[in-house]
Amino acid sequence: MNPITELLDATLWINGIPILWREIIGNLFGLACAWGGMRRLVWAWPVGIVGNALLFTVFMGGLFNTPQDLDLYGQAGRQVMFIIVSCYGWYQWSAARRGATSDEAVAVMPRWASNRERAGLVIAAVVGTITCAWIFQSLGSWGPWADAWIFVGSVLATYGMARGWTEFWLIWIAVDIVGVPLLLVAGYYPSAVLYLVYGVFVSWGFFVWMRVQKKEQSKTAKAKQPVLIS
Repeated sequence: MNPITELLDATLWINGIPILWREIIGNLFGLACAWGGMRRLVWAWPVGIVGNALLFTVFMGGLFNTPQDLDLYGQAGRQVMFIIVSCYGWYQWSAARRGATSDEAVAVMPRWASNRERAGLVIAAVVGTITCAWIFQSLGSWGPWADAWIFVGSVLATYGMARGWTEFWLIWIAVDIVGVPLLLVAGYYPSAVLYLVYGVFVSWGFFVWMRVQKKEQSKTAKAKQPVLIS
């Protein structure tokens, strides 16, 4: 057995339940990405990409012979989309970071999406979920509607993070609400537990970005105030 195969097949047994180490490690990379995103650090994107690659092999269980032996096309497909969107986010934040002053450590300034941008998110969420549910159901995905929303919501949240929209944290919460029950029933216990952790974490991240946003708005308002000369 070569090292790559050994890594893919490494299994942790808990009360007779097999859990792949790559599922645990992939989710930990995802959690690290979320923490870096909250701190608005560029390295969050490549770290997330590594986790996405690992989790793709987990959710294509029938293809990679996982203990669950289930193909969750939405969960697997969103890992591919994560990688694509993360490359965009990595480029966006890197470009912004290069254009920032040398003493700034962050790559994006949080802001609310405009009404037009919010409308685009809602339309994409509805149309995307219906379309993906039909596709996943045709492919034989397990739990196609929940899988579809998790897929679409995750892509929208990642895109929102790349654009610096504070709303992306709220989209993640909506994804977690659907994701936890789906993964528990499907037997992906580490991912379900990490989704619970994500739920707490993204709630915290939302308030962190809100605080940063209000602080910057206050600075901008003060800078625009006229200076009175007595």
